[in-house]
Amino acid sequence: MAQPLVKKDDDHDDEADYSPFLGIEKGAVLQEVRVFNDPQLDPRRCSQVITKLLYLLNQGDSFSKNEATEVFFSVTKLFQSKDLGLRRMVYLIIKELSPSSDEVIIVTSSLMKDMNSKTDMYRANAIRVLCRITDGTLLTQIERYLKQAIVDKNPVVASAALVSGIHLLQTNPEIVKRWSNEVQEAVQSRAALVQFHALALLQQIRQNDRLAVSKLVTSLTKGTARSPLAQCLLIRYASQVIRESANTQTGDRPFYDFLESCLRHKAEMVVFEAARAITELSGVTNRELTPAITALQLFLSSSKPVLRFAAVRALNKVAMTHPMAVTNCNIDMESLISDQNRSIATLAITTLLKTGNESSVDRLMKQITNFMSDIADEFKIVVVEAIRSLCLKFPLKYRSLMNFLSNILREEGGFDYKKAIVDSIVILIRDIPEAKESGLLQLCEFIEDCEFTYLSTQILHFLGNEGPKTTDPSKYIRYIYNRVHLENATVRAAAVSTLAKFGAMVDALKPQIFVLLRRCVLDSDDEVRDRTTLYLNTLGGDGEVVETDKETKTLLFGALDIPLVNLETSLKNYEPSEEPFDIDSVSKEVKSQPLAEKKAPGKKPTGLGAPLAGPPSTVDAYERLLSTIPEFLDFGKLFKSSAPVELTEAETEYAVNVVKHIFDRHVVFQYNCTNTIPEQLLENVSVIVDLSEADDFAEVLSKPVRSLPYDTPGQTFVAFEKPEGITAVGKFSNTLRFTVKEVDPTTGEAEEDGVEDEYQLEDLEVVAADYMMKVGVSNFRNAWESMGDDFEHVDEYGLGPRENLAEAVSAVINLLGMQPCEGTEVVATNSRSHTCLLSGVFLGNVRVLVRLQFGIDGSRDVAMKLAVRSEDEAVSDTIHEIVSSG
Repeated sequence: MAQPLVKKDDDHDDEADYSPFLGIEKGAVLQEVRVFNDPQLDPRRCSQVITKLLYLLNQGDSFSKNEATEVFFSVTKLFQSKDLGLRRMVYLIIKELSPSSDEVIIVTSSLMKDMNSKTDMYRANAIRVLCRITDGTLLTQIERYLKQAIVDKNPVVASAALVSGIHLLQTNPEIVKRWSNEVQEAVQSRAALVQFHALALLQQIRQNDRLAVSKLVTSLTKGTARSPLAQCLLIRYASQVIRESANTQTGDRPFYDFLESCLRHKAEMVVFEAARAITELSGVTNRELTPAITALQLFLSSSKPVLRFAAVRALNKVAMTHPMAVTNCNIDMESLISDQNRSIATLAITTLLKTGNESSVDRLMKQITNFMSDIADEFKIVVVEAIRSLCLKFPLKYRSLMNFLSNILREEGGFDYKKAIVDSIVILIRDIPEAKESGLLQLCEFIEDCEFTYLSTQILHFLGNEGPKTTDPSKYIRYIYNRVHLENATVRAAAVSTLAKFGAMVDALKPQIFVLLRRCVLDSDDEVRDRTTLYLNTLGGDGEVVETDKETKTLLFGALDIPLVNLETSLKNYEPSEEPFDIDSVSKEVKSQPLAEKKAPGKKPTGLGAPLAGPPSTVDAYERLLSTIPEFLDFGKLFKSSAPVELTEAETEYAVNVVKHIFDRHVVFQYNCTNTIPEQLLENVSVIVDLSEADDFAEVLSKPVRSLPYDTPGQTFVAFEKPEGITAVGKFSNTLRFTVKEVDPTTGEAEEDGVEDEYQLEDLEVVAADYMMKVGVSNFRNAWESMGDDFEHVDEYGLGPRENLAEAVSAVINLLGMQPCEGTEVVATNSRSHTCLLSGVFLGNVRVLVRLQFGIDGSRDVAMKLAVRSEDEAVSDTIHEIVSSG
């Protein structure tokens, strides 16, 4: 098929894409199909028309039933031509048109004739086309020919039959499985592609039988796979058997000797495949890694760029889990920093940063400095993240690494690149106390000439939090105040807030801050003026050197424990009255995002990451609903409402879900019921709850639904009392009880007499997480320190064997029902340790912060250190009880 050409325009420096198909229309091409009917066929002309048809099909144009049929019948007339090139095009267009079963018969005889032709090209292509368009009935008729083709002496014919078998295995597996003997014979073929395709098909035939796959690998590892492609495939299957085997000990593995022997194969692709397979073994030891690392090290000095790239990428992955095993390759990788291929150079740099020791840091920085100007921003970001990890690994080297980050921050670059550098500096400031002052000054210098509003506002916010805690806060004021004069309104508003933080936190600076703030009162922007007026009126003291009271600091700059979307919803619903708006009435619960709105999984947010957000809360609606029921008014203020839990399967006679409402001493189940049968009316609908597995609960009230017509939702409630101050848990069995009345479909009226009936629902559980609200904090470290250690409780737990750390982290988060902070719920692949930060509000509006530290050993046993801080000692103890019993 013709390929689009690239034509150089001599009059322009840039290259324009040129396509020979430019401007073709489906209607015109369908008219050209008539050339297939000419008595004297022109093979060249016919091939051009078929090429245009294939182009249209691959561009997404669809042919109607009549159009496709007309084209198909016209194409079948081309079988009379003996031109080899045209015949190949005929095969292609028939495959793409995928004719219907009644049309297939037209070409079946021609294709079967070609299958037995003396021309090998006809035979191979006819097999491919027949297997693509045929159904199970015709397949049984040509099965004998396909079996013969598999063991054909011509490798092109044999490969065509084997590849067709791989495709047919998806639709007609029973037929293909009968070819095992022929495929087994083809595995012994001397032709490289035939052996490769035969091995692939044989493995797929046996893939559901683990023992059979193991025997296949065992028989072939004795040296019968001559083809390098087949050998690579065999290495992958051997790795799969190793992963699936029960032997997880660090001793001898099945087939490890085979993988190691492949490192001495003469084909480079086999050596690399074996080396990569060994490095990706779970729980691989340094002894097992050594031969693979040695083989990859030899590729680093290869003259072929693809080999250098493959080797350095594999070593980069190994360096994440076994950095010491890669140190022997450092000298070879340093020579790759100047490689013409920037991808190779970037991987070499990042690998060196992971494996280098403290003494090599300065030398690496000098090499990287010259290297950074030659690569794109996406590669620069990778390098910046690697430098950040290196600085956290060797904190004593923070000066040279911070200087490097500062220098590249002043260079040209896009938003993502600059944000990665700023995030790195922020993380280093937070984790390395000695780097705070120099890091803050570097950020101050950056905002003097920063073109990105987002970064400027985030840096100003960070300065407001960290600047007042330094030994000389006054040196940052000049940089902040410059933003008031030189920036847009958004940055000016952020600068005003930052100045006010300095005034509130550093009493000695308050007079100077007040002078600067008064100059902002006449700003052209409403937001800037409003913020200035607020701060001048609330900080107090008329700019005198007096201490700002704690309540004012909390009001202006304290962490907002309320999700902004919930606050916005409550303010919109607030009706002006004599009673002022009560911020305590706003729900603190963070609602999870709908699945369609969730971002794709990726890197965890770090540094100046955006604050948590979610959709509008439904708690206000639940509160209004419950407040209309007099029996619930004595229960007090609603603490939390759960997401609906389905108690019936989809498309059943009755649809029921339940919402759990949590109060201090009560739990209310709101059953949302829908009648999905048009011919029935349900009356006196209630739910009977069995408490045999919920000893701490006592039913106090049941409120049924009087009438439930077709497709009209209704709510029935059951209320329970529980002991105060106890996280009562239990399982509840539910039965829907109602009276059924038949409805006349013509009049829509129900009969007077009804029949009592019951419908069994799914069980419902109240768990410890139901007593916890997900409430995030913008800065966990500040919140942790401000909480204090008065009610801190620390203990260690064994979580038993787990598949990986991510599974353990997810299980504990779900058990506690708390909000992960700063993206710490994301665990790096193959990580051996991880720290997760959680925040929430426990029943009784008690703030809770949790720090989890996980570790996993070679036998996959996970240990966890749990540190809890809260405003109530009993709550800290309760969190530990939940974990120990969960």
